[in-house]
Amino acid sequence: MELPPESQQKKTGKSKIDYPYIPEGVEIKYVSAGNEFMVMVKEFARTHSLDKTMPGAAVVVKNGEAVGIGANGSDYHETHECKRVKQGSKTGEDYELCEGCHPKNHSEKRAIADAREKGVDLKGADLYLWGHWWCCELCWQEMTEAGIANVYLMEGGEKLFNKNDPDNIVGRQFEEIK
Repeated sequence: MELPPESQQKKTGKSKIDYPYIPEGVEIKYVSAGNEFMVMVKEFARTHSLDKTMPGAAVVVKNGEAVGIGANGSDYHETHECKRVKQGSKTGEDYELCEGCHPKNHSEKRAIADAREKGVDLKGADLYLWGHWWCCELCWQEMTEAGIANVYLMEGGEKLFNKNDPDNIVGRQFEEIK
């Protein structure tokens, strides 16, 4: 299994995306919704994510093989008000204040943990993330420490999964994307 060819990767150079956070010198890569790993994590999010608003999932890929997978969310928000929403936290801030939003519940961290539990050396691995348009600072730290080489998001994700974009699909994530 090969990584997506350059023609399927969107470079951020010309149409700069204003991510809430991205480490200095890092470039996110993009693949189509039909990419096999995007299809895999979309289905995993559909069946395993506990986040009702922003379901997501991540898969760690090494040498063309899926070696770790995880979905986001917890059931905390089913019975508790979100502390981040209550205090008006901005996107990407204060995750540690809310049990339901805590980084331990993020799909990137769960996918890395799944691969580590299997004894996989993650140096040079890639991570594919479906359902979100960026990665928070704490997840970037985890990915960097793990040795993740590239992060792939879905083409158009900066609009589709961005609650602030008028063309988002939030609440309709599992409908067919045109």
